Amino acid sequence: MQITTSAVSLAVDDVAASRRFFTSHLGYTERAAADGFASLTRDDAAVDIVLLARGTEVLPTDQRDRHASGLILAFAGSGIEDEEERLRAEDVEITMPLREEPWG
Repeated sequence: MQITTSAVSLAVDDVAASRRFFTSHLGYTERAAADGFASLTRDDAAVDIVLLARGTEVLPTDQRDRHASGLILAFAGSGIEDEEERLRAEDVEITMPLREEPWG
């Protein structure tokens, strides 16, 4: 099997606000959208993101109204210090300080 793309699906309370965050601050573009749904992509190797409105029938019954627990969506790339500074200047809340990870 050859994997040509990958995506993570996030159940969110406000698809439009979440889409704006990823497109305005992280360089994603909208690939497709419908009521309660947005598919976002980038031209680089970043994972695609699918946003689904919490409670939507597309989600498995036991997950429709569940808030993410223990989910960490992490991005690694070059110039991360500059990106953090840019995001802070755009009033994005940074919840964890940058740190050096043992794997590089």
